[in-house]
Amino acid sequence: MRKIKAAVIRQQGGPFQIEDLMQDDPRSDEVRVRIVAVGMCHTDMVARDQLYAVPLPVVLGHEGSGVVEQIGSHVKKVAVGDHVVLTYMWCGHCKPCLRGDLTYCEHFYALNFNGAREDGSTSTFTADNTSEPVHDHFFGQSSFGTFALVHERNVIKVPNDAPLELLGPLGCGIQTGAGAVINALKVNPGSSFAAFGGGAVGLSAVMAARAAGATTIISADVVPARLILAMELGATHTINSRETDPVEAVRKITGGGADFTLESSGRPAVLRQAIDALAIRGTCGIVGAPALGTEASFDVNGVMTAGKRIIGIIEGDSNPDLFIPALVELYQQGRFPFDKQVKFYSLDQINQAAEDSEKGSTIKPIIRL
Repeated sequence: MRKIKAAVIRQQGGPFQIEDLMQDDPRSDEVRVRIVAVGMCHTDMVARDQLYAVPLPVVLGHEGSGVVEQIGSHVKKVAVGDHVVLTYMWCGHCKPCLRGDLTYCEHFYALNFNGAREDGSTSTFTADNTSEPVHDHFFGQSSFGTFALVHERNVIKVPNDAPLELLGPLGCGIQTGAGAVINALKVNPGSSFAAFGGGAVGLSAVMAARAAGATTIISADVVPARLILAMELGATHTINSRETDPVEAVRKITGGGADFTLESSGRPAVLRQAIDALAIRGTCGIVGAPALGTEASFDVNGVMTAGKRIIGIIEGDSNPDLFIPALVELYQQGRFPFDKQVKFYSLDQINQAAEDSEKGSTIKPIIRL
């Protein structure tokens, strides 16, 4: 076993507590990664607050980047010393996985939210009582700590000349927004796109829409600073939803409605706006994560007679082994400047990072280890 330091959630709502823990050595198909930095995502707060039933105590964190320190005997995908980004976990043997729909793995919830490996075991224990497990493997990684023990499957090798401390959010939030646009909605050149929500996911979608060739790109949010940043990242128009009816504004800007919309706030009322703002035959993607059981409504005839589509999207419908390196390359070419969203914190500032994220004063916190 190896001694590590990690942020632990022991009760609903937190706080994150920095603790010394013990971590198993890698199994034959596992990799130990020394975490360099880890993004903080809305889903971490969803789990902290028990909107999703994640067992406690638990180490969260699911946007890790780091350096491979140790590999199991059967690992061939990476080698010691490789720079890697950690992403979501999938089983690899169910029907969706076998046909390439990794983000719709039949065991996705269990593997990413049950706080354990697929066989139900954990690899992390309290330092003074190694018979007391601490739940881990959140999104297959639990990277709010100095080391993460992960499966070979969800480790993505990235170039050594890329800025490793920036890359962790590509594993979830940024992959979700960019992938929703490129992989799921398939936004095409000359089209119109509106992002409802200007957090890390929504702004990543704005950047991706620009890279995909959309010519009308709208960002709707209630935080003025986010709208200013959206213009820097590629938006052609912004809407402050506190001051203006966003549906009417999108229709006016686009001349009838957007070809594509994306809802990332997790608010049912905002989802309704994103659907209503669509053009004839338009498509709305849903990536916002509300509490389990949340319901929303829409005008059935308004959807049916206009041929609108509403689709759910997980992790940007991304194959991370292909999509994450592509995003790194776009960043290195100056075509995907996601670093403009980022503010860095130390591990002992993790509760401040969470607070700043929830207030909207920081778009994408990254915890440096």
